[in-house]
Amino acid sequence: MKGLILGAGNGSRLQPFSQLKPKVLLPVMNRPMIGYCIDKLAELELKEIGIVIQSRHEKLFRDEIGTGRRWGVSITYIFQDQLLGVADAVKQASSFIGDDSFLLLLGDNLIEQPLTALRDAVVRDGHNASILLGPVASPQEYGIAEVVNHRIVSLEEKPLHPKSNLAIVGAYAFGPTVFRAIDTLSPSVRGEFEITDAIGAMIRLGDSVSYCITTQKHLDMGRHERWLEANRWMLKLSQEARRKAAMAKYKGCTFIEPVAIAENCKLEGCIIGPNVTVGPNVELTQCLIANSIVLEGTHLTMSSHSSSIISPIATFSLRNGGGSDWTS
Repeated sequence: MKGLILGAGNGSRLQPFSQLKPKVLLPVMNRPMIGYCIDKLAELELKEIGIVIQSRHEKLFRDEIGTGRRWGVSITYIFQDQLLGVADAVKQASSFIGDDSFLLLLGDNLIEQPLTALRDAVVRDGHNASILLGPVASPQEYGIAEVVNHRIVSLEEKPLHPKSNLAIVGAYAFGPTVFRAIDTLSPSVRGEFEITDAIGAMIRLGDSVSYCITTQKHLDMGRHERWLEANRWMLKLSQEARRKAAMAKYKGCTFIEPVAIAENCKLEGCIIGPNVTVGPNVELTQCLIANSIVLEGTHLTMSSHSSSIISPIATFSLRNGGGSDWTS
């Protein structure tokens, strides 16, 4: 079995930050989002991993992710320069996958659930596909499965009138017959080749498609507020963040755990935390920052921020009671 991670999307809902680098390379607790996906595949000892990207981003990925050596895996970069949907991205990887089965992850998803059951459904139990489903509060924003008598009877991408709240949460296992199904597809009303349509085609073609339902935490980081939520989640899990927060090298600073601070930062007279990640080469003087992400190269003096994503080019802030504000 091989691994496949999708990272070619433009991340339009995360602009302007996704204009600095691809969405899946944006940091969560000072690690690229996609790094957590590689972790999940490496945990299953999948040694060959393909990452689908835009060719213009290749250098950025090679600089930040490299060849996969730090994870003990081999990474192959696959190009999708016409962004025609998830099923099309999978099709671009057909020569990499060959006749193997594979685990597919969307590169901007965090999933707590181990993926062992997905792998075993295809590799051990002989299903042609298996899908990880999880309940969501806003099913109109996801691919949604309708399950009747323990069987998937329909799948719909971002439905106006969802038939359930069970979303495909960004993790799939496939055998090679998925490529036969993808070849039968036409573009959806969104102009894309949908992976939900591909799975529906597999069912119509007689393939066996199973599913697992997770009750553990899962998060699609496609919006600013979810990015902040992902940062809080990873900080809570990280013991390293707590150790760094206790360091006394910063003059007159108070840290409220959990906090993660990258290398080469200058902090003086600040109160930082809780739930704050400070990126590399950041300079903060007499600042009060909580529940926020401070991106690389940001310089602030006498500023106060909460529930914000802060960069040298723009700041996104969630307002109390909903909504958001921008400054640049």
